[in-house]
Amino acid sequence: MNFRFSRNAAVFPPYLHFANVHNRRRLFSWYVKHFRTTSQARASLSGGGGSSSNSQDNAFLVPGATVATLLMLGVLHARRLYDDKKVEEAREKGIEFEFRPDVKATFLRILPLRSISRAWGFLMSVDIPVWLRPHVYRAWARAFHSNLEEAALPLEEYASLRDFFVRTLKEGCRPINPNPYSLVSPVDGTILRFGKLNGAGAMIDQVKGFSYSVSSLLGASPLLSMLAEKNSEDDSSTIEQESTQREQSKKSWWRVSLASPKVRETISECPMKGLYYCVIYLKPGDYHRIHSPVDWNVLVRRHFSGRLFPVNERATRTIRNLYVENERVVLEGLWQQGFMAIVAVGATNIGSIELFIEPELRTNRPRKKLILSEPPEEHLYEPKGVGVMLKKGDEVAAFNMGSTVVLVFQAPTSKSPKNNDASEFEFSIRRGDKIRVGEALGVWHA
Repeated sequence: MNFRFSRNAAVFPPYLHFANVHNRRRLFSWYVKHFRTTSQARASLSGGGGSSSNSQDNAFLVPGATVATLLMLGVLHARRLYDDKKVEEAREKGIEFEFRPDVKATFLRILPLRSISRAWGFLMSVDIPVWLRPHVYRAWARAFHSNLEEAALPLEEYASLRDFFVRTLKEGCRPINPNPYSLVSPVDGTILRFGKLNGAGAMIDQVKGFSYSVSSLLGASPLLSMLAEKNSEDDSSTIEQESTQREQSKKSWWRVSLASPKVRETISECPMKGLYYCVIYLKPGDYHRIHSPVDWNVLVRRHFSGRLFPVNERATRTIRNLYVENERVVLEGLWQQGFMAIVAVGATNIGSIELFIEPELRTNRPRKKLILSEPPEEHLYEPKGVGVMLKKGDEVAAFNMGSTVVLVFQAPTSKSPKNNDASEFEFSIRRGDKIRVGEALGVWHA
């Protein structure tokens, strides 16, 4: 069998064969000499060099970075298979994992995960030889169950793993639910948690036995606080109306004729706006772009420069405040039903979160000070009060690998818990469901 190698990627010297020990020693000597030559050329290049010397410097770097990347992918795949097997076994038995910190979670706090993620990002950005690209991407697809037929470009045109991860899809691969009274999934992923929240200070379950508050996830949100106060005023006014109507009905009871049917004043049950949430986990093999779930106006962006813990299933049940401590980007705004927020949570090796509506944003930057809790960086979009208008299905952001997206939004709900109003928002998903961009998370009726 004959192997073909790129001329620009020096792997083995042409005169060596693996016939005896002498040739193996010559091979080792050749590698040491070649590495020294490359290092000297790189040092001279920093002082000013030509394009020809730059291409020679990359001759040794490209194969080395490719091998390191493949090894890392192999480790990630083995870990994913082990975790998935444990989760599936637990689901079959009807067992829900409870929160239980372990030694690994403590050890992760010591590691420089932000620096490791930046190094991983560098490896992902290294160009892969053209002849090797299809083999690398097909191996990735087999390991993480990616559908390469949906890729918009031929595999040879994705120069690096980063370009491959944030690839676009062919037109029509993700049809958007046309129902105007539906809220669609912004990502491909797995449904972890969803439900209704009792106000801005309510808690979201990270896993059984541990929760975090909405305010700690979103940060200081004047918009959400204002809407929550408005709902509280509506609730108090509704209670006063109900008590007044009950008093009036008591006074008018003796006026009702015994021969006539009893007429009772019905209490208005017009739907108000409730607060809901949904947590979706993106695996490494999922489509990595984030789309708009509804038509809405993005008014503010908030960037939290936090840690970069992993966000897989094991991490959710062993690391406290996982989504609150991790680096994340929060987009807040308004849609026809009220408040809307999309939280893109970073993770180990996924420090880079790209915003298509704000390309200049840079995440996972080196910190100037070793401060664990820094105030978030906030940016208001112009024009004030209008912001950036997005349509349902528009591209918003992208991850470099799998991660997590949290939706927090207002939607119609009934004032009375006993009233099953048709206009109330209802989720159309279950925990553990696989969902894709454009599929409905829930619906309501006008």
